[in-house]
Amino acid sequence: MQSLGNIRRSFAPWDDPDAKPHISFRNVTKRFGDFTAVDNLSLDVYEREFFSLLGPSGCGKTTLLRMLAGFEEPTEGEIYLDGQPLKGVPPHKRPVNMMFQSYALFPHMSVADNIAFGLRQDGMERGEREERVAQMLKLVKLEEFARRRPHQLSGGQRQRVALARAVAKRPKLLILDEPLGALDKKLREETQFELMDLQQELGLTFMIVTHDQEEAMTMSDRIAVMDRGVIVQTGTPAEIYEAPNTRYVADFIGSINLLEGKVAGCGDGHVTLDGADGQIVGGLREAAPAQGATCWFAIRPEKMQVGRTRPEDAVNALEGEVWDIAYLGDMTIFNVRLDSGKVIQAAVLNRSRLVEDPIGYEERIWLSFPADAGIVLER
Repeated sequence: MQSLGNIRRSFAPWDDPDAKPHISFRNVTKRFGDFTAVDNLSLDVYEREFFSLLGPSGCGKTTLLRMLAGFEEPTEGEIYLDGQPLKGVPPHKRPVNMMFQSYALFPHMSVADNIAFGLRQDGMERGEREERVAQMLKLVKLEEFARRRPHQLSGGQRQRVALARAVAKRPKLLILDEPLGALDKKLREETQFELMDLQQELGLTFMIVTHDQEEAMTMSDRIAVMDRGVIVQTGTPAEIYEAPNTRYVADFIGSINLLEGKVAGCGDGHVTLDGADGQIVGGLREAAPAQGATCWFAIRPEKMQVGRTRPEDAVNALEGEVWDIAYLGDMTIFNVRLDSGKVIQAAVLNRSRLVEDPIGYEERIWLSFPADAGIVLER
């Protein structure tokens, strides 16, 4: 059995025609004056799913979640939670909690009191409230910090307090708006896995807004890539990365090489393109493009092999001059200038500490790759 990338967990209700969505956006549009922030968008999210909205600043992802939380109302369309329309339901009456990037902790309250705040507002009895707070402190591993104030905590600890406060009320849905943006890179990476474990342990549905591609790829069951108020593609991280449906998605997620060419032939699930640097045979994503049509071959840098000679069995091979080299520790990046003048990127994993006869600047090298290493895109 083959699949696009490794599967994080065997959870895919979106592939079940009988599964009922937990959240549904139906033809939702949001306008602010003459500006359309969300444009006729439809989307289904399922219970216990970790769902990410990914896109550049201003693409409409935060507006979408603010409508779900009740801080904005759609100009057109409907939003449903468990089949019930949310139109007219105020934020405090929705079984939804939102965690903001700023965390918004009360500086004069202890960690325990911050977590208990929403429970106290709901009128939960003191004994039950204290028990719930203790559970939350244990869950986020902050028991010994219960009496501290927010300013006495690190950024990662404050993030966990905000998370504990958000899930203490057991919402059906937790919305997270750039929740890890204020953390440094190493702490952000550690916290991503903590969030994933917490989400599965609590059995909640998480919807997260982020512009960090790696963050979305790490944590999500599915990702929706947005651009100018519309969803361009929805899929698992592997589907988005390995089978983007447009050049925009391919270019937005990770590093990509795009080589333009004219369709010279199609067959056996592959397309042959005539380009400025010769013929390329690539994978076919959907329907075969028309003969002579302009298309783009999309290939990730790590899918290429680098060598001083062309492999005899290479289906595809491009020759060029080493333009730049970046040593990143785990891998080395080669920027290679092809004879057409186009610069493409190849990534080589550094499997050993010592490299015999390393490739240097201005050397002529070959980049080779099989037909299924990349895909042909029509737009």
